[in-house]
Amino acid sequence: MKKYMLLLVSAIFSAGLFALEVNKNELNSTGDTTIEFINYTGPHKVIDSVAAIKGIGSGLGNQVAKDPSKPTSTAKNTKYYVIHAVDESETGKLDADILFIGADATVDHIKNLRRIIAAYLSSAYGYSEADADTLSVFITVYNAVYRSKLDTFKSKYKNVVIENLSADNCGLSVNYKDWPGKSEIVIPLYDVNNGGLSTVDTSVISDSSVVNSMKEDDDMNVESRKEMVDIKEREADAASEKAKEAQKEAVSEQKKLEEEKKKTTEAKKEADDAQKKAEEKQKVADQNPDDKKAQEEAKEAKNEAEEKKQAAEEQQAKTEEQQAKTDEKKQEAKEQQTLADKKETEAQNERKEIAKDQAEVQKKEAAQALMSTEFGIILSDEANMLSSLVKFNIETGEVVKNSPVAQIRNRTVYKEGENFIAIAGENSKKGAVKLVTIDPETLEISAESDNTISENSVLVKDGSDYYCVVDEGGKFYLGKFGADLSLKLKSQIQVKAGTPVTVTDGGIVVTDSNGKLRLLDKKDLSVVSNSNNADAK
Repeated sequence: MKKYMLLLVSAIFSAGLFALEVNKNELNSTGDTTIEFINYTGPHKVIDSVAAIKGIGSGLGNQVAKDPSKPTSTAKNTKYYVIHAVDESETGKLDADILFIGADATVDHIKNLRRIIAAYLSSAYGYSEADADTLSVFITVYNAVYRSKLDTFKSKYKNVVIENLSADNCGLSVNYKDWPGKSEIVIPLYDVNNGGLSTVDTSVISDSSVVNSMKEDDDMNVESRKEMVDIKEREADAASEKAKEAQKEAVSEQKKLEEEKKKTTEAKKEADDAQKKAEEKQKVADQNPDDKKAQEEAKEAKNEAEEKKQAAEEQQAKTEEQQAKTDEKKQEAKEQQTLADKKETEAQNERKEIAKDQAEVQKKEAAQALMSTEFGIILSDEANMLSSLVKFNIETGEVVKNSPVAQIRNRTVYKEGENFIAIAGENSKKGAVKLVTIDPETLEISAESDNTISENSVLVKDGSDYYCVVDEGGKFYLGKFGADLSLKLKSQIQVKAGTPVTVTDGGIVVTDSNGKLRLLDKKDLSVVSNSNNADAK
């Protein structure tokens, strides 16, 4: 992944403990300021189901699906809402859907935001789940690349879109903490009426800036890019078929046009002949004003000339109408063929780039398999002293794999069997601080404790037991946990939220809630020594 600007530290082993003491120059992985989504990857108070998350997007999409050709919006000032900004009267620029993340929204991971967007696309425009998933990846990266670049949006989108965007919040921040109340996610629309696969403008969301950003990831986003190429190839096929069909219809309309032109020519000739006859009859009538028959014939000839003229005008109108239909079909065929050629060219070019990038990724993976690596922890948030587990090259100090868990507390991680144990998380709307295990392959959380842990707690290992401070609604107790993260014992007395925990031959030394040192028995965490008979409960 693209690198954070972090203080990097070397790993020092002590009874299975990884401590942070490495300097920045040893691990040369700082540097890049390119886009990487910063997610909350710690424990949660409540975990929403995937179905519930997708339901948010589906609910929004169902409202737009009623009539995509008309502008609409879902209920504003809710956790999530959409403005379907379309305007047929303005041409040359794009319509768009704008997804707003409200101030009370709790989405904190890009995966879940993409689930909302994907479900929206499926319900609003009929995209398959797989295609919607692919589009959601590109849409989020696109909006991050152009975050706060209102001039860029102005150059591409219609006024009906721009009037709903702000300079500060247009697009998507890379940091989940900035999402609530500050997100205006733009989904470019190519054809809301008959677009099919081309409803969303895939060319816009996969421009060179977006793809270059995606290539900064370790895997260069090869799979997502392959899936986008597949969509574009199917777009090209669909557009090509539409072009062929439109061309057939254009040929048919052209034949009709020729027939109408022929009829128009004949009608004009008849009108001209009738007009000449009427003029001749009128001349005779003028020369013989008392000749009733001549007057009658002149009148009849005039009426016939007017009828022929009207018939010719009506036929001319039919011809012009047929001309418009013919031109429309020809233009449709041209536009669809242009679209087909464009998508095919983009797909071919991207396939070549993907092939090169895939070879580079494989080469890099082969090199990593041969290199000597070790695990360590680095500061991911120096201000709050939060850390992240990494795998790095011992020879060069280069970080080769970052854990997405960037909220390890107190710079302490223990090796336990095949996994790592740490206190991780943040106290937020949905987040919680818990004891967790981290998988060494994925570097993601594999399990978390049922109990909430004090955010200021230390983590101390004693044999196969782990000691840390349990938070029970603002009351704090020393907890003794097993390697499976189960709470085995809890102290009878309350302790300070950030009490030091010292393992001695006589027991466990802590600071109680009154600020006094207490010695607790390892067997049951009861007080061993209480010289002042103070009640710290």
